[in-house]
Amino acid sequence: MSIWLVMIAIGVMTYATRLSFILLFGKMEIPRNLRRALRFVPAAVLPAIIFPELLVRDGVLNLSLGNERMLAGILAFLVAWRTKSAVLTIFIGMAALLLLQTLLN
Repeated sequence: MSIWLVMIAIGVMTYATRLSFILLFGKMEIPRNLRRALRFVPAAVLPAIIFPELLVRDGVLNLSLGNERMLAGILAFLVAWRTKSAVLTIFIGMAALLLLQTLLN
């Protein structure tokens, strides 16, 4: 039962955090330069989240062809670049990862 309380508490805290910014800053006009700068936040944060998952194994940088996550990530990048489809990118990337893990392990 306690896991449900934790999940509900986290959900309430997440909602409250987001709502607080909407209530506090929802009526304020954000300066044009700040809006322009904020457009680059996802492009800056996403590689910081993705690359360690793809390239680091057991605290060591792994750029070998035996790194199935890196190979699947490269394939997913190529699919995203050519198709611009998030769903297809996720599907192909996960399928490639499962296939490579099966073949290489």
